[in-house]
Amino acid sequence: MAAAWFNALADPRRARAISAGTQPADRVHPEVVVAMREAGVDLADARPRRLTAVLAAGAVVLVTMGCGEACPVVPGLRRDDWPVPDPKGQPLERVRAIRDEVRRRVEQLLDDEGWR
Repeated sequence: MAAAWFNALADPRRARAISAGTQPADRVHPEVVVAMREAGVDLADARPRRLTAVLAAGAVVLVTMGCGEACPVVPGLRRDDWPVPDPKGQPLERVRAIRDEVRRRVEQLLDDEGWR
């Protein structure tokens, strides 16, 4: 959700996001696809992928989602951990709330960094 929001809201000449995880699922969870589609962002073709050094190359910020001390460390990147619950298996109402919280955090990041 965060990368999708970022890429929808950021000035593409200034920054773009790549979504990756340490233990990616096989697919984007259906409840996330539905909630994001409701907000005008289509994730139907999105595919989770593993965070690698190659993907992280050239990045400025690594945003992680609620992993605290277990978050990956990528040398040279500033890390910002957002304590956002995992939407997997949550009721759609809860996924919508998570979606909206992620959007608020992305908007704040974009404003803070001047990436709009």
